[in-house]
Amino acid sequence: MSTVLRATGLSKSFGGLVAVKDVSFEAAPGEIFAIIGPNGAGKTTLLNLVSGLLTPTSGRLELLGTDITAMPTYRRCRLGLGRAFQVVQPFPEMTVAENVLVGAQFGSEGVSSVEARRRADRALERTGLDRLRDQPVEDLNLLQEKRLEIARALATQPKVLLLDEVMAGLRPGEARQAVELVRGVRDEGITVVFIEHVMPVVRDLADRVLVMDHGSELARGTYAEVTSDPRVVEAYLGVEDDGSRDGAERAGVTSADVSSTEVPSAEVPSAEVPSVHDAPGGDTGDTPGKDA
Repeated sequence: MSTVLRATGLSKSFGGLVAVKDVSFEAAPGEIFAIIGPNGAGKTTLLNLVSGLLTPTSGRLELLGTDITAMPTYRRCRLGLGRAFQVVQPFPEMTVAENVLVGAQFGSEGVSSVEARRRADRALERTGLDRLRDQPVEDLNLLQEKRLEIARALATQPKVLLLDEVMAGLRPGEARQAVELVRGVRDEGITVVFIEHVMPVVRDLADRVLVMDHGSELARGTYAEVTSDPRVVEAYLGVEDDGSRDGAERAGVTSADVSSTEVPSAEVPSAEVPSVHDAPGGDTGDTPGKDA
């Protein structure tokens, strides 16, 4: 199996607090790779290390065979790494199309205005936003904002797309649409690495799963393998007094989520300009103890 993204022995310390400790993983072309774990496990900090918002204390990162460990975010983007953030931060004074054009124009070096518009139009079409292209961003609902965040990253033409809890705040029907959007991205050959708390979404999307706890790898494998691991059940999914699983509260999943986020195969129309998000707002994991 070839590898497009490889992390080897990544660690990150904030003073005396070790947020990520010796984590390694790899992602293959066209793979959907999930990162899960309890709050404070180090998931978002790990994603920040990969995207370049944080510099690792130790370890190595490779994208398409190139060492990107010390590479700035804009260069990672131009090499093929995109990211969509949990907290969407569009340019409010611009239209939907203009926001996506920012990603197309600045996500690659030396792109002509004609080519940038072509890439932006394609990203709008893939995310189902083409009919809203001239609409002010401030008029979008949450699902549309999430789609815009992904569209802006897709306009940079990434080989690897990082997604940080893109399902957060969505209603079940909206989550189903977002799942199909991510599948559509993968079907075009883009590798997706995502953080998610809603376990049915992880089950339906992920080819492989990395489980983190206290900054370290707890388990890795398919969804079935990691969710049957006693260590994962104890640390993340939880166990009732009678020994049965009860991961709903700890994994952020309700019974309604489980039933209503079952994903049909229906077709739904189908993401980081790191330089745009160099100073992201909200909970991005930059601060110890804030990891989602």
